[in-house]
Amino acid sequence: MRPLRMLAEQAFRRLIDIMARLRGPGGCPWDREQSRTTLRPYLIEEAYEVLEAIDAADVPALKDELGDLLLQVVFHAQIASECGEFAVADVCTAVADKLERRHPHVFGDATVRDSAEVLRNWARIKAEERERGGGGTDTLAGVPPSLPALLAAHRIGEKAARVGFDWGATGDVLVKVREELAELERAVAAGDARAAGEELGDVLLALSSVGRHLGQDAEQALRGAVRRFAGRFHTMERASAADGVRLCDRSPEELERLWQAAKRACDDATSG
Repeated sequence: MRPLRMLAEQAFRRLIDIMARLRGPGGCPWDREQSRTTLRPYLIEEAYEVLEAIDAADVPALKDELGDLLLQVVFHAQIASECGEFAVADVCTAVADKLERRHPHVFGDATVRDSAEVLRNWARIKAEERERGGGGTDTLAGVPPSLPALLAAHRIGEKAARVGFDWGATGDVLVKVREELAELERAVAAGDARAAGEELGDVLLALSSVGRHLGQDAEQALRGAVRRFAGRFHTMERASAADGVRLCDRSPEELERLWQAAKRACDDATSG
């Protein structure tokens, strides 16, 4: 049996060779037409499909989706190689060097007490790298503007916390949530739509920090809530249709009764 490392090297080399052939003379017309801009939607789509496979605990799908995501990395590296900018080997070398630099407790003489200290060291080393590269001292750098807002809030909160700017405990963050909710209520009562929008954003930002303190990703928590709502709503819709009545023809009281029944049915199915 060949060592796993050798198999990985051969498989990766095969993928690189296939991509070079697809992009080369006599290759695939579609692949040859692609650019960084045209590939952008696929990169985002594949990342979300990986997340979907993880959420579904679907191991075969996860393997396939990780392959599709890796394909995007190799595709972009091939385009860069054709432009004389860098090759896929440079990508691998850069991330390997970064991992060694930022884990001095593994690849050097540093010692750490726990994972929290690992994260603090990571933030410090990253800041030093940024300063040496002329990037300044922006602690919050590295959070892409295109990230979903709740995920961006989580990441920014993490970065601020690594330099000590954070609440001491989850209870302290919940106090902040209540403060922001009160401000939102005042803005709504005053009929100030602009202020209400800003206060709503502050509530969501504070809630993302609650999730971070609980070790929960607010983005994933919301996705889970949306899935549960959709499942319950579909159950409610089917129950109404079985009676020959459309939801839009139901009274508010009837809709609430159907909703509560759907919640019980979905919760029973999940617990069962």
